[in-house]
Order: sequence, then structure tokens, then C-alpha cells
Amino acid sequence: MQRVRRLALGAMLVCVSASAQILEENPDWQESAVPPPPAFERTRLIRLESPPGSSLTFGVDPATLSVTPEGIVRYVVVASSPTGAQNVIYEGIRCSTAQTRVYARYSASGGWSQAADGDWRSLFGSAATRHALNLARAGVCTGKAAGQSASDIVRTLQSARPPGYD
Repeated sequence: MQRVRRLALGAMLVCVSASAQILEENPDWQESAVPPPPAFERTRLIRLESPPGSSLTFGVDPATLSVTPEGIVRYVVVASSPTGAQNVIYEGIRCSTAQTRVYARYSASGGWSQAADGDWRSLFGSAATRHALNLARAGVCTGKAAGQSASDIVRTLQSARPPGYD
């Protein structure tokens, strides 16, 4: 049942991506001001399904998840390698256009730094966006809309944890 649900959500996201390319974007659309990256805690992470072929594991801190008035879901995600190295990223997903954007990156030695590559990119564009696509499919997006609230999204993500993660 879960697999069927994910396939259906994936098909909807493909349609969203295709329609976003066909339909002209609203020229009046503006993203609300982006606040500084929220405080995150590695012990709170909800594990996400890893992209196929990736040795990294991904987790999102539920306390950092927010939904803006214009429908962008922002969050902090942690990517961990088998050797223990971690990348921490503050990013957003725009469900209406099936896009993702990196706002900032965190390093233990320097704290947060604004991302130089902070443009909106397709969720389907590259391996670098696959974790965001998996997050969108796991409950951040419902069709072309963001989940109703951050707490609803968190509940959905927690109920869909991959096996072996508590």
C-alpha cells in the first residue's frame, strides 16, 4: 500500500513538473522573506528514504520544518556518510512548481553560511536534489500543494519512517 501511495505521489509530481514547464509562472509571485536558519538538533532527525544508489542517509529535523503563506516548505536536512561525515542544509521545497532551493549550509567550524547556489532548481534535475524529491513524496507535497501545516507534515513523515530507524 505504501509503495502504491509513493508511486501515485511520484506520478503527481511528474505532472506538476511538466505543467510547471508548460504553464507560465505567475509574474507577481514572490517568496516571503527567508528567516535565518533555525536551530537544529541531530538527535531529533526523522530519517528519509535515501535516493537509489546513494550511500548517504538523510534526516530532517521536525522542529525546523515550516510552511510559508505562499506554500514553501522550509526545513533543515542532515546528510550523513557511512564514515560519519555530515552535511547540514537549510532548504525549501516549492510544491506548486516541483522545485527546491538551498538557503544555507552549516559547518561545525564556521556555523551557517548563505548558499551561493540558492536558485530554485527542479526536484528532478540532478542527484543533488533527489533527497528533496524523496521528502516531497514522503509527505511535504500533496499534488501541487504543500502539506496543510508543519505539524501535519511531521506526522506524515513520522508514520512513514523507513524500517530500522527508531
